Amino acid sequence: MNAILLIGHAPLAHALRQCALHVFPDCGASVAAIDVQPNLSPEETLATARIAMEQLSRQPQVKGVLVLTDIFGATPSNVAQKLVDGVRSRLITGVNLPMLLRAVSYRHEPLDALVARAVTGGTQGVMQVAVSAPQHQPQRNHDQDKYDHQQ
Repeated sequence: MNAILLIGHAPLAHALRQCALHVFPDCGASVAAIDVQPNLSPEETLATARIAMEQLSRQPQVKGVLVLTDIFGATPSNVAQKLVDGVRSRLITGVNLPMLLRAVSYRHEPLDALVARAVTGGTQGVMQVAVSAPQHQPQRNHDQDKYDHQQ
């Protein structure tokens, strides 16, 4: 099994973890979160992240750690890049809830497969939803009268 470490601008990481626990109450031991506080230096955040990574990696069933951060190039991502070794851990930026839920669902797969599933879940979870007219109400053609918008 793989563990998941969320690193994000406060309070995003903990909020995402809480959402994951809402859907998968049994994932608590394998999902950790670090909220990057604006008053802490990147070095302090990195030290905290190293402790979290070590605690996750020490669990006997954990084979690897997937680190998820919010924005590439920001402090959480920069900290995570120093943390991830590319062998027993991988990094994905741009985390969203569909990505996290997909990662939690497939955390038992090999790390490379987990990365692919998480990225797919994150991208497929972003979509434009068409808005339809309320039921029993005709759609108005706004081009029929150029003064239609005026009262």
